[in-house]
Amino acid sequence: MPSALPDGEPVPADGALPASALAGAADRPLGFYLHVPYCATRCGYCDFNTYTATELRGTGGVLASRDNYADTLIDEIRLARKVLGDDPREVRTVFVGGGTPTLLAAGDLVRMLGAIRDEFGLAADAEVTTEANPESVDPAYLAELRQGGFNRISFGMQSAKQHVLRILDRTHTPGRPEACVAEARAAGFAHVNLDLIYGTPGESDDDWRASLDAALGAGPDHVSAYALIVEEGTRLARRIRRGEIPMTDDDVHADRYLIAEERLSAAGYDWYEVSNWATSEAGRCLHNELYWRGADWWGAGPGAHSHVGGVRWWNVKHPGAYAAALAEGRSPGAGRELLSEEDRRVERILLELRLREGVPLSLLREDGLKAAHRALSDGLLQRGPYDEGRAALTLRGRLLADAVVRDLVD
Repeated sequence: MPSALPDGEPVPADGALPASALAGAADRPLGFYLHVPYCATRCGYCDFNTYTATELRGTGGVLASRDNYADTLIDEIRLARKVLGDDPREVRTVFVGGGTPTLLAAGDLVRMLGAIRDEFGLAADAEVTTEANPESVDPAYLAELRQGGFNRISFGMQSAKQHVLRILDRTHTPGRPEACVAEARAAGFAHVNLDLIYGTPGESDDDWRASLDAALGAGPDHVSAYALIVEEGTRLARRIRRGEIPMTDDDVHADRYLIAEERLSAAGYDWYEVSNWATSEAGRCLHNELYWRGADWWGAGPGAHSHVGGVRWWNVKHPGAYAAALAEGRSPGAGRELLSEEDRRVERILLELRLREGVPLSLLREDGLKAAHRALSDGLLQRGPYDEGRAALTLRGRLLADAVVRDLVD
């Protein structure tokens, strides 16, 4: 089931932000994340804030319905306009995630985007992405999205091997994600991503190579590859605990990552974040870069997180409670925190170190600088960027990124 929300101070009923959050806003890019919390089935590894029809039955009534969800989310977009007041920024990125956004009618996704355009305006070169389940779209659906203003789409492929998909409880058939790439291109999408997962119990090195080769053969301009994380409370975690399937160890994850880097780089994909590769700078996911660089974004939808000017807040998780708050004219915010300068410094290090460009050494304290020097000596940081005042990971450093960053924030 979905993981718990963090603690925090109450969000004002009208969602108002402190004046400090809006100071200098015009100099920061603004993005929107729109969360669609519905799935046809729950994947065994998933602890995202998503719900199947069975899980929602009797818990939210009409308020939790997919049929009127777009209208409810549009209410939050209008609330965002009131909260941000005369903020002059046009929206630079929109990302519709889930869940499975494409369980909604294409027209609903287009209307949600239209509300952002009407309330804020979209930058001329705005990146507009939706996630999609390969089995939930067809050429007509994709054409309607493209005509409605979407220009980037991300398909959840995960694996090309049926037995791996079965362990993950993925319902699409092998080959369908690759066909989706061709359909998206035909519909006019300039940018297409395929998501892959490595380290599933029962997956071999050759299985992983086959998945990479299938993804590359489809010709997306972006590939994301993530190590499987077994979250407590998921069906997969219970199966492993019962001994039905084995746990994949960290050494296997490292080997799979090296295989990914080898295959992707040979095919002309450059890494720009530890888990993300693109064929060009234009192919990068600009929305995710907003997160990694600490920009501003408004997260609309149940359980969605937002950040504006050092204030971070999160919405109530259940779709029924979310809809009820908006219907009553209240913010759906469940809690928030005001980040201190030290909080923001640490978060910059945590996030920016994962980027190809790395993080400025000027952000590090004395112990962190000593740790950076050790990491350089150990081959975890690149010499060239270090000499220019930045800590940037080597390939070996990427394998140990979590450990490196823990040392640098000291």
